[in-house]
Amino acid sequence: MLFTGNAPAVGGRSGLFYSAWATVYYLPGTTGWGPTYGGRPAVLWNPRITTAGASFGVRTNRFGFTIFSTNDFWVVVEASTNLVDSLWTAVATNLGGLPYFSDPQWTNYTQRFYRLRPW
Repeated sequence: MLFTGNAPAVGGRSGLFYSAWATVYYLPGTTGWGPTYGGRPAVLWNPRITTAGASFGVRTNRFGFTIFSTNDFWVVVEASTNLVDSLWTAVATNLGGLPYFSDPQWTNYTQRFYRLRPW
């Protein structure tokens, strides 16, 4: 479960997600989060594409980059050829930490954009 704002005020937080298997993810810059929320673990969701270094860009006939985060969790890499119509397609699922993503199909498109979303 991903919250995109500050932690909502909920009475009786201890049973909010009772018997649910869930991890609560929250975004950087939001407030009110602690190590748990509603009895479930609360984790900062902060993966980002690293553009510095040799892992970013064209390498051996493929375009790629490293995904960095402070926590180990799954992210989906999506691609789109048009930011106006914004039709995004999942092209890979990676475990957080320092996974390397590469797109061997990048040459099939005149332009391609990438983004990360929670899995």
